[in-house]
Amino acid sequence: MTAIRNKVKPDTVLKNFWRDNQRFADVFNTVLFKGKQVLKAEDLKEADTDISSVIKFNNHAETVQRILDVVRKTADGTDFIIWSLENQEKIHYAMPLRHMIADALIYLKEYNELSARNKREKNYSSSGEFLSGLTKTDRLHPVIGLCIYYGEEKRDGPTNLVHMIQVTDDLKPMISDYKMNLLQIRSSEHFQFQNNDVQTVFDMVRLIYEEDYTNFNKRYKDKSIPAELGLTIGSIVNSQRIINQSLTMEEKEREIDMCKALENLVNNSKLEEKKETVLRLSDMGMPIEQIAQAVKIAVEDVQNWIQESTQQ
Repeated sequence: MTAIRNKVKPDTVLKNFWRDNQRFADVFNTVLFKGKQVLKAEDLKEADTDISSVIKFNNHAETVQRILDVVRKTADGTDFIIWSLENQEKIHYAMPLRHMIADALIYLKEYNELSARNKREKNYSSSGEFLSGLTKTDRLHPVIGLCIYYGEEKRDGPTNLVHMIQVTDDLKPMISDYKMNLLQIRSSEHFQFQNNDVQTVFDMVRLIYEEDYTNFNKRYKDKSIPAELGLTIGSIVNSQRIINQSLTMEEKEREIDMCKALENLVNNSKLEEKKETVLRLSDMGMPIEQIAQAVKIAVEDVQNWIQESTQQ
């Protein structure tokens, strides 16, 4: 039962993490507005993440299904802004196109709502308004998105549409470009987040990716963090040991000592390296006693590892 519960998906864990309005507002303020407090947590309202739609053109219709990770809305009287956040685990070389389509679907959704209202209330005063479905004064509301890439590998994909298109320099100015807002956790050290949870998660993940365990221990020795943050970090760096320990601490309603959890992670990594060495030397025909002496592991352990590998 524990094994099933511990099969967590990073994307799902991160969705839950960013649903907290304090964290959501802080990451937008820090990354897009250089720390200026444009978004306020108390002003954020939950918005529909399902932006699936039906595209109709020349008597042809096609459904497009898309569900965003986290979407919030801020309102000021009759005006509002849509804020969307997308998590990215793997490098996706078509991400600018995906973001452009997602934003277009949000605009299309609002356009369809406006068009339906105008038709229902007979708001048209000209053939142009009737044809477009919009009145002359109708306006769509802005959509501002942010993609957070949390993979260990440095992202080398394009961040705007033009970089995806094979085109000569003289034609580039004629192409309508589309830029995506991107944050890479691995290279986020120059950001100073106001929210402690965001700052802690980003800082710990970077240090783990860089294998900078010395600075990790300097910064976080004798410090505990909530089990939820431990689960988030463990999910991002794909460490089942940190995930398991976080879930155990959560059940006990206790915080997690990340230095100890990281020490277990490092020790386990070193043990896996020794196992690989043992199996490689065994394949080369080296006697078990010599392998045990070479890797400084008991003969019995070497025998067990070799036996386990033959049974797989």
